[in-house]
Amino acid sequence: MAVGRKSSVAAPKKYPDELRQRAVRLYRESDPKPVIRRLAEQLGVHHEALRNWIRQAEADMGERHDRPTSEMAEENRRLRREVAELRRANEILKAASAYFAAELDPTRRRS
Repeated sequence: MAVGRKSSVAAPKKYPDELRQRAVRLYRESDPKPVIRRLAEQLGVHHEALRNWIRQAEADMGERHDRPTSEMAEENRRLRREVAELRRANEILKAASAYFAAELDPTRRRS
């Protein structure tokens, strides 16, 4: 891989999706709400991970507006990849254009 380029392969998830869903459901369905740190310990996950899952679930359900929904975040990632690809293609086209313009330039001296 070239230096300075980010890998397009996503890092593996530390926790399975089923655990994330179960943890959020347990928190949301509990009355009174459990202490996040304690629930995280019981589930064997980091408390900040659980806190982020809960916040994301709330955003996805329209209950909070300080972060994008999962769908919007995925769309943003897709669009960033697409923009990067289009920029690379644009650079290739610029270089090719400059090359062919120089080749076709009638004022250029031929040896």
